[in-house]
Amino acid sequence: MKKLLFFVCLFAGTNVLFAQTDASAKYGALITGSNLNKHLSIIAGAEMEGRETGTEGQRKAAAYIESQFKAMGLKPVEALKGYQQFYPLYQDSLKTGELSFAGKAAVYGKDFIINMNSNETGSFKGKKIVFAGYGIDDEKYSDYTGLDVKGKIVVIFLGEPKKDGKYFLSTTSRSSAWTFPGIPKKLEAATAKGAIGVLVINPAQETFNERAVASGKKTGVYYPRVATAGKTLNFAQLSHKNKKTIVGNNFDTLLKIIKANGTIANQWKTESKTKIAYKFEKYRNTINASNVAGVIEGTDKKDEYVFVTAHYDHLGMRDGKIFYGADDDGSGTVAVIQMAEAFQKAANEGYRPRRTMVFMTVSGEEKGLWGSEYYSENPFFSLDKTTVDLNIDMIGRTDTERTTADTLNYVYVIGHDKISSDLPIINEGANNKYTNLVLDYKFDDPNDQNRIYFRSDHYNFARKGVPVLFFYDGMLKADYHKTSDTVDKINWDLFEKRARMIFHTAWEMANRNEMLKRDTPLNMGTR
Repeated sequence: MKKLLFFVCLFAGTNVLFAQTDASAKYGALITGSNLNKHLSIIAGAEMEGRETGTEGQRKAAAYIESQFKAMGLKPVEALKGYQQFYPLYQDSLKTGELSFAGKAAVYGKDFIINMNSNETGSFKGKKIVFAGYGIDDEKYSDYTGLDVKGKIVVIFLGEPKKDGKYFLSTTSRSSAWTFPGIPKKLEAATAKGAIGVLVINPAQETFNERAVASGKKTGVYYPRVATAGKTLNFAQLSHKNKKTIVGNNFDTLLKIIKANGTIANQWKTESKTKIAYKFEKYRNTINASNVAGVIEGTDKKDEYVFVTAHYDHLGMRDGKIFYGADDDGSGTVAVIQMAEAFQKAANEGYRPRRTMVFMTVSGEEKGLWGSEYYSENPFFSLDKTTVDLNIDMIGRTDTERTTADTLNYVYVIGHDKISSDLPIINEGANNKYTNLVLDYKFDDPNDQNRIYFRSDHYNFARKGVPVLFFYDGMLKADYHKTSDTVDKINWDLFEKRARMIFHTAWEMANRNEMLKRDTPLNMGTR
């Protein structure tokens, strides 16, 4: 009797497994080239004006994606009370920019400029200037050794030193955070040492060109990243005109050392008595952008999450010409819409996923991964309970540099050997069962010169420890970031096949017993 019961249970379990497998095939088949074309013709159409973040075109695209999520029955995000996660962007314009040396006013745009993205309205006055080399304070190298800058104004150069052909601080050929982001870190160091203001010299910028002067009077739209806790000082960037006033008669010698990435000896770190007054005021306009998300609630594992993402923004318009962004990343956007529709249809017919599915399209990717960065810092679902992010950025075309026989049957997969050892097993299994694409891992090479791993929105999940896979066609040469990235260039059969493969991968990850393991180090360094 016990043996009979065992076989009955085994048969029942096998039937459930086959039902799930058959369901994946059934609902994956709803993703078709014709349906992708229908959505892409709108997303990458002229009405969307290139979907530049912070513009009316981006807002139109967001409204369209939201309308599709609503129509197919996806739920809004409860914490947002809707489908859109809004985040602020700033655009600043100069009201007051004043700097004087010994009572003599410097000329804005000629003698100095003020970076509005990195300065807040404020002022400082001082009677003493201290030249502090590169302005670095690190256990490996410090320009502040033996210097007293408390209550004084610090003068620093951009850059950092090298030793034996490698950067002193990183010990590699790649510069450290003292170069990029650079200034915020140097301001933080100066603040910690008690300085009241900072003057910055770019060794490569003797004078300011028209573009630098214009950006010092009005910024483009930018994402207001959270400032470091110690960053309170304002600064001005100086031309080389007032070099003697700044660092005495040694400027030319110092400039040669800095341009050669040499170390700055203490003998050069001088203090002088010069009255300096600085005043800065700006007007700030706040513009909202948004991420658009729709949810299909899971069953027994509904408090765990599978994200499927793509960025819906592109480059907008330049000189009246539209950058349509059909492949980049209209293709990813409409793939997300189609997958959401397929999962929702399955849920309506009794095949609801075990984990909660989150379909999210983000903006600001082309500007610097703004939307996904905002989400990673302000998640509406736990990142610890997010089992994976499957990110799609350009899957509608082919890599013109690829000359192998599989040119019409491949996709680049990035992230397969990072964070979770489960990733390639599940993805390859789904692909082998349903689509038989060639999965190319070349961009997972830590020495990838294109640094593709860091160039799309999955990175902001990965840096928080969430396993990610990024699907990409490699179209970097042909029409990348050109007005000619249009709908008519899409390979619909290949696009369909890639989208289905990602769907089947998501289906397995949503329905398996365990969340993906987090057991593999991230071997790509930092962005």
